[in-house]
Amino acid sequence: EKPFAATMPVLSFFHSLFSFGFFMSSIQVRPATLRDAKAIAQIHTVSAQEAYKGLVPDEQLKSMSSVDKRQAYWREAIEYCEPQVQVAIDGEKIVGFVGYDRSRDEKSRPTTGEIWAIYAAPTHWNQGVGLALWDAARDGLQEEGCTNVTAWVPLRNERAICFHELA
Repeated sequence: EKPFAATMPVLSFFHSLFSFGFFMSSIQVRPATLRDAKAIAQIHTVSAQEAYKGLVPDEQLKSMSSVDKRQAYWREAIEYCEPQVQVAIDGEKIVGFVGYDRSRDEKSRPTTGEIWAIYAAPTHWNQGVGLALWDAARDGLQEEGCTNVTAWVPLRNERAICFHELA
């Protein structure tokens, strides 16, 4: 039994309430810039701490608390476009991000994309941020010729599993 995994076709996976117009959102998505790295790192840290509380050991949670390390990682990712990074904006504030690219799994087909990370600020959970980011990632992966996408999700993270199933 694997602790993580999900694979699904890109086109059928991305139908959502957002796409059908049932949900109106003020969320805008744009490519990340180097100036966004700190906000991305802060969201990544806070969201991971909140999402994984009770799912991973406290020591592991503590090791995930370095905004500086995450900022360096995301700054490099943005600079070299690996993965591609987009941010969700509500007004003038970054409220989420997604990192995506072709799958890192050597056994996957060249048409398989991967969501490397997708996080919304906890203050913006259930407000359409994740769906807007998924839509942006879908569009980017389709432009790269991807027809399938993988996303690694801890099996005990019911919120994330539910999101990925519905998105």
